[in-house]
Amino acid sequence: MRRFHFGLQKVLALREYREQETKLELGRAMGALMQLEQRLGDLAAERIRVGNEQCGAGRGTAEIVAFDRYLQRLESTKHRLLEEAAQATRKVEEAREGYLAASRERKIMDRVREHQEAKYHKLQLGEETNLLDDLGSSRFQRRAREQDAALE
Repeated sequence: MRRFHFGLQKVLALREYREQETKLELGRAMGALMQLEQRLGDLAAERIRVGNEQCGAGRGTAEIVAFDRYLQRLESTKHRLLEEAAQATRKVEEAREGYLAASRERKIMDRVREHQEAKYHKLQLGEETNLLDDLGSSRFQRRAREQDAALE
């Protein structure tokens, strides 16, 4: 019995490769978004710490102004990070859509392969059955001739 050969194996391999690449791209995009979210969390914690420190007793005017400027810088950094996070979120969504499309394409090729393989095995089973029937039939006929020859 011959082995099954899928004529579109190279296409399937290419689709699997593309799926892996888009999966990695999605992972990188999600990692970048997580880093930005972590930085935003750190920034919020720093803002709370500075706000609490600013309210302490015995602060002079220069220190209060310095705290205000630092808080303004933290606020502008927060706005920049929020814009970057929005862009990163869009990139994650685009990467997710690309991954899902690549995954669908690969699954389609897998189904085509499975269908062709099932068809191949069904055909091979039919051929094998016919061969066994022919062998059994010829053996039966040979024995019948041998018995006829023995009786004569």
